[in-house]
Amino acid sequence: MIERQVEIATKAGRMDSFICHPERARRSPAIIFYMDAPGIREELRDMARRLATVGYYVLLPNLYYRSGSGTALDASVLQDGSKERQRMWDLVKSLDNGLVMEDTEAMLGFLDRQPEVKGEALGCVGYCMSGPFAFSAAGRFPERFAAAASVYGVRLATEQADSPHLLASKIKGELYFACAEVDKYAPASMIAELRTALEKAGPTFEIEIYPGTEHGFAFPQRYCYDRSAAERHWERLFALFGRRLMGTGPASPTSRPGRPA
Repeated sequence: MIERQVEIATKAGRMDSFICHPERARRSPAIIFYMDAPGIREELRDMARRLATVGYYVLLPNLYYRSGSGTALDASVLQDGSKERQRMWDLVKSLDNGLVMEDTEAMLGFLDRQPEVKGEALGCVGYCMSGPFAFSAAGRFPERFAAAASVYGVRLATEQADSPHLLASKIKGELYFACAEVDKYAPASMIAELRTALEKAGPTFEIEIYPGTEHGFAFPQRYCYDRSAAERHWERLFALFGRRLMGTGPASPTSRPGRPA
């Protein structure tokens, strides 16, 4: 495995990012891994490495770079009411879909210049706060993103002008949404609205509810980690990226655009 830290020039400055990709593969399809609210940490780097081990060039950007290079949070003291948790929410509120899409454009330019990256089509995945970023990227750059996944993503369908569901009709790639059964941040009403919007817009998509899970189930160091569900989400990601970026793996469970599995 080859790993390195890079800085990507953006309109707002320089975005420090973690990159990993296979050692022996000459060129690999790229995947952008959008971080969750607690920011880049070893837990996320390990998840990025897992994607890289099956053949991908993975870019994990520090979306909080506007607040400083290497911006990190102490996950051990993020309990309700703590100063660190308030700091996290302040950082979350500093981002919006427009800013992250501006950063994504810079990431695409960076990836296009990397000799280890294969082709122009790529994938992306987002967790929690970054679920809408992955969704938005698929709609904002439809010619580039062949696959996008949101794992217990929040704010996927809102009343705001930058709600990602408003871009659904522009999407040409395949979408996958992994949703926790119990999730106060992504309630069933939002998922229902999302499904309706996607069915009307027509992209190829799947919304899957993971029984018995809570928000955060895929993170190994989270209290609600569910190993069985987490492994299922990896299976879904590998299948999605495999068929859309490598032309391998099982066919999509969605038989036609707009029809959920």
